[in-house]
Amino acid sequence: MQNKIKPIAIYLPQFHPIPENDKWWGKGFTEWTNVTKAQPRFEGHYQPHLPADLGFYDLRLEEARLAQEAMAKEYDIYGFCYYHYWFNGKKILQEPLDRKLKNPKEDFPFMLCWANENWTKAWDGNFEDVLLNQKYSLEDDYNHILELITFFKDDRYIKVNGKPVFIIYRPKFFPDIEKTIEIWREEAKKAGFPDLYLGFSQNFEHQFEPKTKGFDFAFEFQPNFSNTPANIHYPRTFFEKVIRKIKKSIKIKVVDLNYYFGYSGFVAKQIKVGFKKDVYPGITPMWDNSARRKENPFILHDSTPEKYKSWLEHIKNNYPWQEMPDAFLFINAWNEWAEGNHLEPCQKWGTSYLEATKEIQE
Repeated sequence: MQNKIKPIAIYLPQFHPIPENDKWWGKGFTEWTNVTKAQPRFEGHYQPHLPADLGFYDLRLEEARLAQEAMAKEYDIYGFCYYHYWFNGKKILQEPLDRKLKNPKEDFPFMLCWANENWTKAWDGNFEDVLLNQKYSLEDDYNHILELITFFKDDRYIKVNGKPVFIIYRPKFFPDIEKTIEIWREEAKKAGFPDLYLGFSQNFEHQFEPKTKGFDFAFEFQPNFSNTPANIHYPRTFFEKVIRKIKKSIKIKVVDLNYYFGYSGFVAKQIKVGFKKDVYPGITPMWDNSARRKENPFILHDSTPEKYKSWLEHIKNNYPWQEMPDAFLFINAWNEWAEGNHLEPCQKWGTSYLEATKEIQE
């Protein structure tokens, strides 16, 4: 392998109140609101996920952000990939990063991923109730890249051969993504950069090869919801079993969506697929969005640091690192607490997932 692996941890900035969330979800809402309400859905189900070392932080505070960066450095995380929210000039959840830009003490490398989708009540299972609508136009593409260039010019911004890295979360929504990319590259060059290093998150809805649409790369967005093992139903109580039998006996259709997936089986499925051209590897330490979803959550059950480390080692030893211009490994995520998806220490596992991430690089 040419380069040391560079773990990039995806970073959610929704840990401070904003007026929009106050209006939509209630005064003082942050990501912690859902986290603390979570309850186990079945025996042995790990919920709630509660923070340990860093506590219930507020990202408006310099001390909280510095503590995150110090921890990431200690465990050899290379940089954060911040979710970026832009709605035709309106920015949301930008305060933590805006404050970082003004603070030289926050020297940790970063890049941006534009979460370019409507804001809906999808967290509650309601995709139709649109809170903020994402509209696309070439004029907006131009205005947006000018805004992004202010980030790209920061010395802490991650670049590949001088090219700022920028990621699109859901490229399928663009009416003409090739034209958008053309505008962005042109303006980046005008700003003095050799080009952009543009990518997207490759998931179940984006399976195309990056360079066929004008991108330079993609990364595996994990978990891959379309490549799952057989589901496992929640253990039923005696009462639930009786009701189910009665319904079947009188020919009432029984629909049971209460199931989860085993982490080990899920990892085996991902490994079997192998790696794709121009696509950086991705991994998730654990995933469980039942804190957000009252109905039909996606749960990867029984993750452990050892299982996560085994997946990491497979990626390290088998990914064709020499074929890429850099050695990024995208970890989803640093702090998606309401999706049960975090490297940050929790009360159950402490720093074990961070330790595993560091150990495979040694």
